[in-house]
Amino acid sequence: MNTDTRRTTTLVPPVEETRHEEELARGLAGADEEAFAAIYRRWGSLVHTMATRSLGDTYEAEDVTQQVFVGAWRGRHGFRPERGALGAWLVGITRRKIVDALAARTRRLALVESAAQDATPARFVQQAPDEVLDRVLLVEALSRLPHAQREVLCMAFYEDLTQAQIAERTGVPLGTVKSHARRGLHRLRTAVDRADVHGTDL
Repeated sequence: MNTDTRRTTTLVPPVEETRHEEELARGLAGADEEAFAAIYRRWGSLVHTMATRSLGDTYEAEDVTQQVFVGAWRGRHGFRPERGALGAWLVGITRRKIVDALAARTRRLALVESAAQDATPARFVQQAPDEVLDRVLLVEALSRLPHAQREVLCMAFYEDLTQAQIAERTGVPLGTVKSHARRGLHRLRTAVDRADVHGTDL
C-alpha cells in the first residue's frame, strides 16, 4: 500500500524576522530613532509603491509616504502589537493617507473648475466667504506659477484641452507639457494646502 503523506505548509514568518519586527516595534514605542530609521528602510518602498499605484503621481506619493511615517512616529503609542503586525499597521496608515490625498485632490479639482467659470458679482454675493476666499487663493496661486506651467494649466482648465492638444498647439514636446502640468499642479496643491493650514487652529 502506497501512502502519500504530504506535509502541510503554513505561511508563518521566520522566527528571526518576527523577532526583528518585534524589536523594531519596541524601538518605535520607545522613540528609538535608529529603530525608526530601520522601519523606514524596511517599509518605505512598500508605502511609496502603494501610494504611487493609487494616486498615479510621484509627487503626491512622496508626500503621502512622508505623511505616513511622520504619522507613525507621532502616533507610535497607538500601535498595539496584539492587534496586528507592525507592517500591517503601517499599511493601514498608508491607506488612510491615500484616502485623504484623494479627497484633497477632489477638492482642488472642484476649486479649479470653479475658478475656471465666469463669476458675476451676484454670484460672488451668493457664495459663502470661505468659497470666495478659496477662489481668490487659487487664482492668486495660478498667477504665481512660472509662465510655462501657468500657460499649460490655463489651457487645460479654461479651454479643456488635453496635454496632447496643448503640445500640438504650443509646439512643445508632450513630455515637457506633462512635466509642466505635473509641477504646476504640485505648486497649486502646496499653495492650497498651505492656505488650509494657516486657516485652521492646527
